[in-house]
Amino acid sequence: MLVLPAELTHDQAPACSRMLAQAIKVDADAVVVADAAALTRFDSSALAVLLECRREALAAGKSFAVARMPARLHELATLYGVAELLPAAA
Repeated sequence: MLVLPAELTHDQAPACSRMLAQAIKVDADAVVVADAAALTRFDSSALAVLLECRREALAAGKSFAVARMPARLHELATLYGVAELLPAAA
């Protein structure tokens, strides 16, 4: 499971994205799950990171889901029209 940091804004996004992409490549699981529970300070860059994780997972032949997405982040995803691309983990 990928774990997002407590803070994920424009400044942290590039490094976080690289770190998570590397984790996806070495993870043997068929389903990549990003745990967003720790997110307390974020902006739309958090969505960009999650969408990049989704792209990496799909490119590796895996599926992607998000666990424990904060309500505010889900609202942003809905506002930007990408909520359906970030399904909740079962």
